[in-house]
Amino acid sequence: MQLLAACLLSILFWVSLLLIAYTYFGYPLLIALLPAKKRKEEGAEADAALPALTLLIAAYNEKSVIEEKLRNSLASEYPREKLQILVVTDGSDDGTPDLAQKFVGQGVELLHQPERRGKMAAINRAMQQVRGEIIVFSDANNFYQPDTLQKLALPFHDPNVGAVTGAKVILKGDGDLGESEGLYWKYESFIKKQESRLGSCTSVAGEILAIRKAAYVRPPDNIINDDFFTAMQVVRQGYRLVYEPKARSSERVSPSAKDEVIRRRRINAGRYQAIAMSRQVLPFNQPMLVWQIFSHKFMRPLVPFFMIAALLTNFLAVVLPYPRPANGFFLTAPLGWVLLALQVLFYLMALVGNFIQQKQGKSKLRLLFYLPTFLTNSNLAALQGFFQFLKKQPGHLWTRIERR
Repeated sequence: MQLLAACLLSILFWVSLLLIAYTYFGYPLLIALLPAKKRKEEGAEADAALPALTLLIAAYNEKSVIEEKLRNSLASEYPREKLQILVVTDGSDDGTPDLAQKFVGQGVELLHQPERRGKMAAINRAMQQVRGEIIVFSDANNFYQPDTLQKLALPFHDPNVGAVTGAKVILKGDGDLGESEGLYWKYESFIKKQESRLGSCTSVAGEILAIRKAAYVRPPDNIINDDFFTAMQVVRQGYRLVYEPKARSSERVSPSAKDEVIRRRRINAGRYQAIAMSRQVLPFNQPMLVWQIFSHKFMRPLVPFFMIAALLTNFLAVVLPYPRPANGFFLTAPLGWVLLALQVLFYLMALVGNFIQQKQGKSKLRLLFYLPTFLTNSNLAALQGFFQFLKKQPGHLWTRIERR
């Protein structure tokens, strides 16, 4: 019986470790090795071939950035006669609508109502005013390069493309947290490139997402991760969702690691919501894509449970006096103690990284601490998001996090 218990502990440890490794390293490696689907290359098109496009900006209490955002939008090189800039400020009570009103005479259209019903309700209301064949969803705190809208629009010359997402770039100068967040988005960019090469990517940046109006499916008003739900409805219709890294959106990182955890907690609550809504989200007629979504999107919020299981089973395996064969599988000394020490060291580095995040300066040593801190904080946020989802807290009415 004791041997069976030791065997179960060892199996749970190794499975947990393998699932963590698969999620972060195995899946990206697999999709990088798979051969790409051959597709006809689209050549550059003249401006005359660009479709009518609506830039839809959802802004809730964004008085600190709304003017800069609208100036950035008006500076776009997209043909003005084909561009509609529509900003919806429903529920804002900090003066955001008044600031946006200043730009109405310059080509900006404003929608506002005092009642706050959430971002998705505001977007769905604004959809009635959309005139573009292509809709680009954007936030108020991210900024495009002058040619970003063109880069997003060109892939739509392929009639099989239903949505295009661009690259999220974290601006430099925000210390270790910004560096870590920037590395994360470079990692995400690599995965999206590989997925898009195979057919469709499975993840989008909601602040730089373009969709055919004809393919848009209205999400429920209480949806948390509306960008993911909307993108999945596009691929469920048989369209491709492609990643265009040359279409770039820039923004600042959250002011602190604590603020970043709050932001990610809401995102992860949305991921659990998406898992619970699998029947309405997954394109079951495309098994390859279902595997990609499961590996990229659904495995990520489960990692904290794998981490807890790996630490707990490793600890029990080395401290319980069970008789067992002396081999690595059963985590006998010295391997069991080494693995436990490495896990404890990882979390201690995360603890130190959280402590020094408030300090000034920047060094490679600090970044070394902040990488485990970033991963630990991200998975802590995923765990908190799980409990938020279980409590059915209304994540669609989010607490705004200031950016730097």
